[in-house]
Amino acid sequence: MPRLKTLLPLTLLAAAIPPEVVLDGAPEPDPEVVARLRPYLEPRGASLADLAPDGRAMLILTRFGDTTQVHRVDAPLGARTQLTFGAEPVGSASWTPDGALLYLADVGGNEQHQLLALREGRGVLLTDGAHRHTPPLFSADGRRVAFSNNARNQRDTDVRLVTDGAWDTPALVTEREGAWHAVDFSPDGRRLIVGRYVSVTQSLFEIVDLDTGDRRPLTPEGADEAYGSARFQDADTIWLTSDRAGDFHDLWRVDLGRKPRQDTWTRLTEDLPWDVREVEVQGDTVAFVINEEGWSRLYLLDTATGERRSPALPPMSIIHGIRFAAGAPVLGLTLSGPDRPPDAYTLDLADGTLTRWTRSEIGGLDPDAFIVPELIRYESFDGLSVPAFVYRPPGPGPHPALIRIHGGPESQARPLFQGTIQYLLTRGIAVVIPNVRGSRGYGRDYLLMDNGRLREDSVRDIGALLDWIAADPGLDEARVGVAGGSYGGYMVLASLIHFGDRIRAGCDMVGISSFVTFLENTRPYRQDLRRVEYGDERDPEMRAFLQAISPLSRAHEIRSALFVAHGANDPRVPVGEAEQIVEAVRASGHDAWYLLARDEGHGFQKKPNRDLFAALQIMFFEEHLLGN
Repeated sequence: MPRLKTLLPLTLLAAAIPPEVVLDGAPEPDPEVVARLRPYLEPRGASLADLAPDGRAMLILTRFGDTTQVHRVDAPLGARTQLTFGAEPVGSASWTPDGALLYLADVGGNEQHQLLALREGRGVLLTDGAHRHTPPLFSADGRRVAFSNNARNQRDTDVRLVTDGAWDTPALVTEREGAWHAVDFSPDGRRLIVGRYVSVTQSLFEIVDLDTGDRRPLTPEGADEAYGSARFQDADTIWLTSDRAGDFHDLWRVDLGRKPRQDTWTRLTEDLPWDVREVEVQGDTVAFVINEEGWSRLYLLDTATGERRSPALPPMSIIHGIRFAAGAPVLGLTLSGPDRPPDAYTLDLADGTLTRWTRSEIGGLDPDAFIVPELIRYESFDGLSVPAFVYRPPGPGPHPALIRIHGGPESQARPLFQGTIQYLLTRGIAVVIPNVRGSRGYGRDYLLMDNGRLREDSVRDIGALLDWIAADPGLDEARVGVAGGSYGGYMVLASLIHFGDRIRAGCDMVGISSFVTFLENTRPYRQDLRRVEYGDERDPEMRAFLQAISPLSRAHEIRSALFVAHGANDPRVPVGEAEQIVEAVRASGHDAWYLLARDEGHGFQKKPNRDLFAALQIMFFEEHLLGN
């Protein structure tokens, strides 16, 4: 790649350090690296937020300044009119049935999301300003709005109901232990499906009569089953996803009886051995999305005839956020891929036409030069087949390799477009992204393989990946780095401890360094959810186990180069996790770069902060993998 010149390197350098960022032991960004990297940081995507009832306009979320904001688009590939202008990024947005705009935002990444209404160009606070809120759900007639918050006791999340605009006095729909959320209104707005999330493999649904307060189970309480999307088709029919009959989430039709035991359940996707992740219903059409090893496939089911078809979409697509227009046979969706940022589309159900509504910028780069990954599988220590996406630079190699590990741990690495990956490839660095055991998308059994005392088996999957890299003639086993965020940050630290002689450098972003302090200090509404996954630190035996496997307990064994980055307002993995591992590594006589963003939370959302972190991470790995 030719070296890019800059006329104002000092200006670039000064502008690269935002005022709320503190660098401790990390260098200032190199202007030449910033100049080379800059085009790869400029691509931006656009995600569908909502469709107008007639399908002829949409709300999208995209970024033209430093943060993601709400824009309106009135025609395919038409101008994007910005509607919100806040300093903080917008997380979701929707039109009410009468055309008002509501959106969700927090402050400094604290995830205490608030609902705001756009009135006369300004955001007006609708919620209490102090607690965590979920996006709103509207009844068809617009009279009722359901959402959840944790205002009652900080720990439990209750469903609340606003009727006829009475935002000052939302009624409690659920007032029980656990994390509850609103799922879907019945067509007449009198009933509401509510869900309780216990863990990624256990949840339940109930139906609440909003006029009487009566509740009836939709799914078995206490069953070891998970439920995802659920949508009313009519007063007596519900479509939902569940793993109740096997390893994967299927699509089910539930015909309601007078009592729960009289409900009839029909499994519709037994022949599709992958998870159904999204479901939307309009009239006689059910739209749903299958996740096939990280790629997406859209299906349309005619409920009258039973016919199922899969519309043609761009190859290597990843779909999210499907939704029907309220009054037209139009399905909106966001499509992305490894070689293109996300953009908003509509699908006309009448003639099957797919229409692109946004064309996101890619920073002046040549899209034909983008490299797509290959999907491989490697064998782990116990014979388990582990999937991974491998991005290979041009040329025979052997190339240094950067292993990137996702968080969750129940998330899934999918081949989304990432400018920094494409940049690394131009520098001759391969990128390998595994979905180690515990990842979503490969069945219930796979999800459970890292729970509790099995935690370090996922770390051993990285050891097996290092063996696979060593056997690949195109990769250089002597030049390997590892990066990850959140749980992936823990995996970075653990990998440096277990395989430090095989890994030159690691970058931990918002990662866990001690499971005990993490579980004690994460927000109250998250503690029980995380104990299901990791174990209960209040039990003495489990506490001793968690301490033993925590990187903080073995920080003196980290000999590879380390870069740690964190947001000061992180409600999930508190910033103390970063501070204590940096302090411990330095106390053992080794250096560590540390970046603290005082206006961020669990990840960096503001572009100046993201760009600085990206530049420093690139410098870090170029130094240790390329010797620059």
